[in-house]
Amino acid sequence: MTTTAGHAALAEVIDAAYGDPARVADPAVVAAVDAALDLLDSGQARVAEKVGGEWVVNEWLKRAILLSFRQRRMTTTELGPFEYHDKVPLKHGYAEAGVRVVPPAVVRHGAFVEPGAVLMPSYVNIGARVGAGSMVDTWATVGSCAQIGRNVHLAGGVGIGGVLEPPGARPVIVEDDAFIASRCVLTEGVVIEEGAVLGALTVLTASIPIIDVTGDAPVEHRGRVPARSVVIPGTRPRRFPAGTYAIPCALIIGTRSAGTDTKVSLNDALREHSVAV
Repeated sequence: MTTTAGHAALAEVIDAAYGDPARVADPAVVAAVDAALDLLDSGQARVAEKVGGEWVVNEWLKRAILLSFRQRRMTTTELGPFEYHDKVPLKHGYAEAGVRVVPPAVVRHGAFVEPGAVLMPSYVNIGARVGAGSMVDTWATVGSCAQIGRNVHLAGGVGIGGVLEPPGARPVIVEDDAFIASRCVLTEGVVIEEGAVLGALTVLTASIPIIDVTGDAPVEHRGRVPARSVVIPGTRPRRFPAGTYAIPCALIIGTRSAGTDTKVSLNDALREHSVAV
């Protein structure tokens, strides 16, 4: 789903206007931005996608979102007893899309949710994508442009950070069949690869070390959790002028089975490694 010939003309208009403030209000630019956001909203385009095994960012779509903030005015929306005042309209058409949305879950226009996903009271920001069969549980947040794969469980209170600037920055990516336990926080473009399990309260950024401790010697990763890894929060000592203190890290303590039954594999991993959820 990389930028196709049909989208190339939109991308050209948006990229040119992004660096030229005088063109922001040009009707042709406004129309191009609206079209780009509609592509995101319908799932016909996405901010980041896997190409040849690597995640690639479609920068022009992030520029379109940023341009829309400059173009649009604040408007008031009333939904029953609730009132909102914002520049971005809310998403509609859940029944037709085959998505279950539990009040008061909120999805902004420009985010895509595939059929079969379930949104408990939660928040999905503009540019994000949530795959089929995934659950965004109560008070979980999917930040701007984050990419959540299929059959993913984001447990209660999970915080998936958003990123719009710089446009080339990779968003947080959670690949298919991953399980992210309660109160985990993922930011700064970290990638959780397919089938990985993160125990409760795990915090990952681009700089927090992810240490595989299953072998004879530790193996360190940063910004990426390998496929099917079972991860829990940890600490390690670091010496400062004022003394030695524990700083955060994450520990890979095992590997989830690559069996065909994903649910059984997950349950086995949680029990075997006593992972808090």
